[in-house]
Amino acid sequence: MGDTPPSAEGTNIEGESPQVEPTIETDEATITDDAELERTIGLTGGLAIGIGTMIGAGIFVFPGLAAGNAGPAAAASFAIGAVVALLVALPASELATAMPKSGGGYYFISRGLGTLAGAVVGLSLWFGLVFATAFYLVGFGFYAVDTLAELGIAVGNGLVIPIALLFGAGFTVLNVTGTENAAKLQNGIVALLLSILVVFLGYGGLDAAGIVGEPSAPEQFAPFGTLPILTTAALVFTSYLGFAQVATVAGEMKDPGRNLPLAMVGSVLVVGVLYVVTIFVSTSALGSERLAELGETAMVEVGRHYLGAAGAFAIVFGGLLATMSSANASVLSTSRSIYAVSRDALLPQRASRINLRYGTPHVALGMAGGPILVLTATGQVQLLAEVASFLHLIMYGLICVALIALRRNEPDWYDPDFRVPGYPIVPVLGALASFALIGFMQPASQLIGVAIMLVTAGWYFYYARDVTLKGKL
Repeated sequence: MGDTPPSAEGTNIEGESPQVEPTIETDEATITDDAELERTIGLTGGLAIGIGTMIGAGIFVFPGLAAGNAGPAAAASFAIGAVVALLVALPASELATAMPKSGGGYYFISRGLGTLAGAVVGLSLWFGLVFATAFYLVGFGFYAVDTLAELGIAVGNGLVIPIALLFGAGFTVLNVTGTENAAKLQNGIVALLLSILVVFLGYGGLDAAGIVGEPSAPEQFAPFGTLPILTTAALVFTSYLGFAQVATVAGEMKDPGRNLPLAMVGSVLVVGVLYVVTIFVSTSALGSERLAELGETAMVEVGRHYLGAAGAFAIVFGGLLATMSSANASVLSTSRSIYAVSRDALLPQRASRINLRYGTPHVALGMAGGPILVLTATGQVQLLAEVASFLHLIMYGLICVALIALRRNEPDWYDPDFRVPGYPIVPVLGALASFALIGFMQPASQLIGVAIMLVTAGWYFYYARDVTLKGKL
């Protein structure tokens, strides 16, 4: 077969000619997808990508919602989510070092399990990222309103959705016009966020432990029993969706066999610890009942409790930056998912067109931005988060299955720099845990997720059933 991972060939149902690697003509050079990207991203850069995408919702949006569902035991919910993410991060690391291509999970699954599975996952990932981005934007709207309130400008929650829609459109336009400066800004945001969180959680942890401040009365750890811990884990899993984004830059990482697994696993560990400590500190400060009453911006009052007005403003500002960072990164990821699926002829080829001025997939960005704005307008925070988690958990489970299939068949091109320790136990547990977590979601989220998968399967049989992938197993 050769020494490279398979690519798409064949024709689609409309009789278009076989797909070829796209070529971008510029005044200076001709760029093809086969060109080798310069390896400029080290371990620190990989960690920044994973942490920067994940750090928003788990700390700044979910504590009030999670504590209302599970009490202080919401910390265990976040820990369960981290364990599931780790069980998937290891198989994804192996696949990424074997197939350092755009598309991430879609690419791995389509080459490991075939065109139908790839089409359903790739198209479902498009919608999953749309739901996740809408969730981040609604959270951003809440924090924008609270930021104005802390500055003495009371506008009320009626402006949450309009602000979210305005910035959603702005992020889409920003990504159309290029992402280099946005990427630099993202790294700065991550550094600033971590600084704020280290100070806040450090002081809050000392207070919660009774070393400083007034001691608080302990709460029952799991006041609602065991089941809410699992249902809350399914809800907050959206917080861990960012680790897989590291795989999308595998072709640009230095020493990927070492740095890629460390970046993916390390980002989950860092963020998971931050999430668990945040719930511990928050419930110690205000109690789970009060956190539930405060909802999406409960952390603002936690900051006020510990550090007064300065603490409240620091959390508001941090939440604004974090949700902005997550939303912007997710708009980018959504468009790249559409782009990858289109290049394999599972969507019309025009969806993978590149803007010659900016070098960005402007059609894919439009196909991402439009649905994101529609879902943002609903304002349904928990539903948006759970549907996003549902569709990603399907992908994560199938990533583990794809690894098992590729290990079993060992095609000639499959030569990863990193291999999962404890194989096959780790990918089997990763698949089982991912699928099992879906069972604890609310029925509405499950129905919407299943409906989306059925629609994507229908699209495959209508439009793309004649597409074949080289190396299909």
